[in-house]
Amino acid sequence: MDAEKKFSLEELSKFDGREGRPAYVACDGKVYDVTDAYLWVEGNHMGMHDAGKDLTQDLQASSHGDSVIENMKQVGILI
Repeated sequence: MDAEKKFSLEELSKFDGREGRPAYVACDGKVYDVTDAYLWVEGNHMGMHDAGKDLTQDLQASSHGDSVIENMKQVGILI
């Protein structure tokens, strides 16, 4: 998938990591693939966050900030 693919919030919500779908999250206008990240299981991160959403505010408030998500593969941008 092209890193310049554009996702609306509605389209992003389809990538929830459930039933075999990829798990994508957005942060700071970028969309990342967290499907294979070991702390993301079936589209859920430690029982606290769900894939298919813009997690910018949640990541900024987390203890690790947004540095961890930046290590994931960017698959597009949020419009």
